[in-house]
Amino acid sequence: MSSPKLPIEALLAEERLFEPTAALREQANMKDAGVYAKAQQDREGFWAEAARSLDWFKPWEKVLEWNPPTAQWFIGGKINVSYNCLDRHVKTWRRNKAALIWEGEPGEERVLTYADLYREVNKFANVMKKLGIRKGDRVTIYMPMVPELPIALLACARIGAPHSVVFGGFSAESLRDRINDAQSKLVITADGSYRRGQIVPLKRNVDAAIKECPCVENVILLKRLGDAAFIHVQEGRDHWWHRLMADAQAYCEPEAMDAEDPLFILYTSGTTAKPKGILHTTAGYLVGASLTHRWVFDIKEEDVYWCTADIGWVTGHSYIVYGPLANGTTGLMYEGSPDWPEKDRWWQMVAKYGVNILYTAPTAIRAFMKWGEKYPDQHDLSSLRLLGSVGEPINPEAWMWYHDVIGKGKCPIVDTWWQTETGSILISPLPGLTAMKPGSATFPLPGIDADVVDETGQSVPLGGGGYLVLKSPWPSMARTIYGDPERYVQTYWNRFGKEVYFAGDGCKRDSQGYFWLLGRVDDVMNVSGHRISTMEVESALVDHHEVAEAAVIGRKDEIKGEAIAAFVTLKEGALSDVEKVSELKKHVSEKIGSIARPDAIFFTAELPKTRSGKIMRRLLRDIAEGRALGDTTTLADATVVAKLKSQYEES
Repeated sequence: MSSPKLPIEALLAEERLFEPTAALREQANMKDAGVYAKAQQDREGFWAEAARSLDWFKPWEKVLEWNPPTAQWFIGGKINVSYNCLDRHVKTWRRNKAALIWEGEPGEERVLTYADLYREVNKFANVMKKLGIRKGDRVTIYMPMVPELPIALLACARIGAPHSVVFGGFSAESLRDRINDAQSKLVITADGSYRRGQIVPLKRNVDAAIKECPCVENVILLKRLGDAAFIHVQEGRDHWWHRLMADAQAYCEPEAMDAEDPLFILYTSGTTAKPKGILHTTAGYLVGASLTHRWVFDIKEEDVYWCTADIGWVTGHSYIVYGPLANGTTGLMYEGSPDWPEKDRWWQMVAKYGVNILYTAPTAIRAFMKWGEKYPDQHDLSSLRLLGSVGEPINPEAWMWYHDVIGKGKCPIVDTWWQTETGSILISPLPGLTAMKPGSATFPLPGIDADVVDETGQSVPLGGGGYLVLKSPWPSMARTIYGDPERYVQTYWNRFGKEVYFAGDGCKRDSQGYFWLLGRVDDVMNVSGHRISTMEVESALVDHHEVAEAAVIGRKDEIKGEAIAAFVTLKEGALSDVEKVSELKKHVSEKIGSIARPDAIFFTAELPKTRSGKIMRRLLRDIAEGRALGDTTTLADATVVAKLKSQYEES
């Protein structure tokens, strides 16, 4: 996706360079410019050195076994993620260091030291074991952004039970599908959560979901709302968190996990309606998450670091929980939204807690731009020393606003590219080494073999564009799609051969070799940094009893990056009015979640199709973005698209 305001040609002509200051170069965690060449010459040696920063119960015998597309890292090694995030810190002075600073949407505050977190994780691990959860059992977690969420993740990691976190904004149906796919025995949830002053009925969604989940044996329920929740508690199945914890033992021996044992499953949208359960394993994932967190964010011992993502997404897994805690960092965690109760909420918190590093999404930055400088200007943001961007390409306008208004011109910006599937950041500046360009993620990190190729898989020259690929394995890469290894191969390792990972993103490199990400090339939309399948939204629309057919596209949006537009054909006799638009938007929200709610719905008697019956979404994007129509020669009826274009322009 190029900038909403600039064509890609203008992006590639971007000449503004922001060099690291001498002071930054001097104190940076990574200041050796030779690291790129060293990693390229001996990639396995580079990753082995990174892995030695972790504590192992048993060292590995072999760094990498590569049988494309299957990679195994640190073979024979035994390790535990929870031990690396907690135990090794509580044996040092970090025992009394703040691990998590939490603020709830209504304003509650909690601070958990590493000793506090260690105690709670151990107890909750024992709680799960008492309910019969053992190594290898899957656990679904559907919770608000409260400290008990990372506690649950770390407790799962401690006993070797792979977790599957489902974002709290997903509907009961989406939750049901993910529970059943993972065959989870246990669901961990809360009675509800807060969002912009409203109550999100998490427990009611769980109740609705597990009516059709015979695999679920128990539900652990955190009291977040209390009497305001109005929930049903089923005797024998539902267990209150606080009651279970009251009797729990204070120490749980960490399971010695094989390097390749599963750590978690995280579902991401695919180009079919069925979500993909991306499986990450233990050692390689933690090596990638901890190293990139330390280097990309230049983390110092005294820093207060704030990643604003939700733990329901991979950014929260890697850069709220596992990466920061492995590095002994103090992290800020916030339950609410950036504009509640006022549009200065985030800046008030930056000033209050003295935040040094802020990692957020271009969607949020564009919203702040729209609201104006008066909100950040009300607060002292002088503690900030580094800013980060994640989730989608950031346009130069937003980059400069972030740099000048939030960073006051003194903070480097690390614009990061990665995916659920990659596990950790792969393309990003290193703040002490890289000259930054507004809008570019700059270069692949050391140890990452990225390229831009054409349709035939040939590397394109500088100044050219094509598809982003990765030509060598890396430790934090996903190992498979849970329960569907063939889909994993077909999706990621088929287009350019089994040795080349196809990221699904378009990319160009300018004359200096800087990478410019252009967004998805498949039918997955990037809405506010969330990947949503067009097929998922279409399936939800067609599920409505009055919808005959639907085609969904992402159109450029200055705030969200992409906004969802739906073209809908109703069944005979159905009324296409304003009320129907609202009804269909609500229906999609109920089927998938509010993040998939279409911004616009257009009714049409017919959709543009090829002679073979395939809907031409490319032409719908042309219509939605006001472009001249592309090639229409393959259409079964070219008049359909002309009528639709006219109708769209009149709306």
